[in-house]
Amino acid sequence: MVMCMRKGWQRRKNLKKQQQLERRSREKLNQKLDEAPVFPEVKKNADFIVELLGDSTDLITRWFTIQYTPDRRAVVMFIDGMVDSKTIDESIFRPLMLKGEEIRVKEDLWKIIYESLVQSGEVKKVNQLKEMVGSLLSGDAILFVDGYSEGAVIGTKGWPQRGVEEPRAESVVRGSREGLTETLRVNTAMIRRRLRDPDLRLKDYKIGKRTQTSVTLLYLEGIADEAVVKEVERRLLEINIDSVLESGYIEEMIEDDTWSPFPQIQNTERPDSVVAHLLEGKVCILTDGTPHALIAPAVFTQFYISPEDYFDRFMIATFLRLLRAAAFLIALLLPTLYISFVSFHPEMIPPPLAIALAAGRSTVPFPSIVEAMMMELSVEILREASIRLPGPIGPTIGIVGALVIGEAAVTAGVVSPLMVIVVGLTTISSYANPSYNAAISLRLLRFPLMILGALFGLYGVVVGLLLMLAHLVKLRSFGVPYMAPFAPLRWKDLKDTLIRVPWRWMDRRPTFFRPEDHQREEGGNSP
Repeated sequence: MVMCMRKGWQRRKNLKKQQQLERRSREKLNQKLDEAPVFPEVKKNADFIVELLGDSTDLITRWFTIQYTPDRRAVVMFIDGMVDSKTIDESIFRPLMLKGEEIRVKEDLWKIIYESLVQSGEVKKVNQLKEMVGSLLSGDAILFVDGYSEGAVIGTKGWPQRGVEEPRAESVVRGSREGLTETLRVNTAMIRRRLRDPDLRLKDYKIGKRTQTSVTLLYLEGIADEAVVKEVERRLLEINIDSVLESGYIEEMIEDDTWSPFPQIQNTERPDSVVAHLLEGKVCILTDGTPHALIAPAVFTQFYISPEDYFDRFMIATFLRLLRAAAFLIALLLPTLYISFVSFHPEMIPPPLAIALAAGRSTVPFPSIVEAMMMELSVEILREASIRLPGPIGPTIGIVGALVIGEAAVTAGVVSPLMVIVVGLTTISSYANPSYNAAISLRLLRFPLMILGALFGLYGVVVGLLLMLAHLVKLRSFGVPYMAPFAPLRWKDLKDTLIRVPWRWMDRRPTFFRPEDHQREEGGNSP
């Protein structure tokens, strides 16, 4: 037994030593990649890349000889599944292997390949292997020719992608049905198609040490505040993380206050919404691999504004915004007020309602806070379960589960009928919020307010609301006050908050975003 233990310990020791050697070898190879130029020997370049990628099975290495130059070997390398095979065959192999009459002319071979033979819209000369490898892993093909210390990156991206569909999280009755996709260039094209302004600027970054995720910053030069643009760039460049798999990684890394429950950067799936925010002087961040775009800076009111508000007439839009404001108050305060009135202030309840409430609670064995917590947690669990279940089953389980649990709880005398009504109305009101992450903030803040109401009554609720308001007033999003234009108060910017005035009166952009061009409409007749 002792011998077996010693052998096992020795095997683990050898395995650990081997892993350390492999790790050091990879680190040396990566360090060498940072400084390695493109070698004149084609085989040396190809062998280096094959070793770097660990002889991966999806790495295709195609050796060939360029026509009329049998002494010159060439190699094309690409990742299978990330390229358009037809583009590689028609734009690279066919002209280089079958249409080489131009090479008979005594000119520089590499110049002829670059200017005449490679028939692709995206061709770039590169003299560093690190850049070549980065392009290879992004879906481009790379070309090396023997005798030249530079290579060519040829645009051949062509991986499978999801088509343009209607965004599920931001559905509207009137408006565009197009939503952003997981492909970065498809998203930028949809934005370009709507915003045909030469001042639209796009800046690309690679974020994530291992994923090398493509991230694009968009803004309108001459409208967006230059200080905000530079601040967003600075925060993006300071991100030092292994991977960026979704825009939520970036959102959390660049927001002003990570500990705040309120979102300080808006996300959207709608290209028309992105364009509308760009025209107000904000910036947009697109991340490859996700349909969610980030909008910054963000203020509190914009999370409760739907894109549809600008497509309907101003009276309808104003009514819907006031309706959402009422839903916001109900979703945040209704359970808290119920607990406060029942536990501390029954004298504030009208006598007929108080009698009905007492009759309903006569069989309930729990205090109002326990009753409310049980129902709220049950609804939250049902809501989460309905999201995670398959599409056709999820909504059915959510509705049926809520009805069954509510009816059974009332019949068993565990909760009162009025509590079921309160929780149901609260849940429905939380769905009226057009922004999903803002709605989650309300659901989260409801619980501490309920506890304050159970401990101190309305006094605790008021203190909780004052603390929340103080936090909101203090909060900033890239230097913009979160509660603007209410704090600090700007009367002229109130035209597009709780109400929406007619378009002809909104002739100037909101001043709290500090746009360089304030004028939205020439010759506007705002009051």
